[in-house]
Amino acid sequence: QEQLVESGGGLVQSGGSLRLSCAASGIFSIKTIGWYRQAPGVQRDLVAIVDNDGSTNYADSVKGRFTISRDNAKNTVYLQMDSLKPEDTAVYYCYAYSWGRGKEYWGQGTQVTVSS
Repeated sequence: QEQLVESGGGLVQSGGSLRLSCAASGIFSIKTIGWYRQAPGVQRDLVAIVDNDGSTNYADSVKGRFTISRDNAKNTVYLQMDSLKPEDTAVYYCYAYSWGRGKEYWGQGTQVTVSS
């Protein structure tokens, strides 16, 4: 079964840290993997992605605070979120693109809530 399984969301105070994990199960030849987020009433936006060559792309709003990393052996991507702000509150979705299948995948989402 092809799926992205996320973990690590939760409630944290402003200035705190969380680490999200996303394991890709049954999905191979992943070119790009990473995270998007969606707050209530707004569109889903890029947070951070990493390609299989190690290149990364971050939203301006998270640069210097979030770090994305990828473990190809485990088919897993991580998002270390530091110095969290209330405006980071959203549902975070894992995303992957497989160039072998030419297909995009989305996780079910994990809630991150940052209290002020």
